[in-house]
Amino acid sequence: MYKELKKIKVQNQFSFSVDDSLEEVCNASETGSGIFLVYAVEGEEKELIMVGSTGTIQNDGTLKSKNGGLFDKIVNGHQFAKTGRKYSWPAQMKLENIARLEVSWYETFNEKNKVIPTFLEGQILQNFLDENAKLPRWNVAF
Repeated sequence: MYKELKKIKVQNQFSFSVDDSLEEVCNASETGSGIFLVYAVEGEEKELIMVGSTGTIQNDGTLKSKNGGLFDKIVNGHQFAKTGRKYSWPAQMKLENIARLEVSWYETFNEKNKVIPTFLEGQILQNFLDENAKLPRWNVAF
């Protein structure tokens, strides 16, 4: 786990396979904002393949979030095509022969934590870049 995530109290994770419904297995907050990390799981091996976030901090220090929070961003956010992840992830998993994903999510901006979601996303991506000289393979750009 990245050290930046250790202080985040509201967090959880779920597994997703090609035959699952992302809407049914996703246990992410429907009201919270933050980040999510997606790992491809092969036996005991886990590879970070994507980092995403949701929520924007306004200049008055308040959070502007879309309805549906982390849950909606994970399930319905667009990736690989102009379609929600609930459709594009299973298709991409089949293409890449990935049997299972593990998604860890963190509510980074609430009463207890005031960490800007995109800041933390950038920190984790920077650490990954430093270690691997590239971004996770499902992150197109940052």
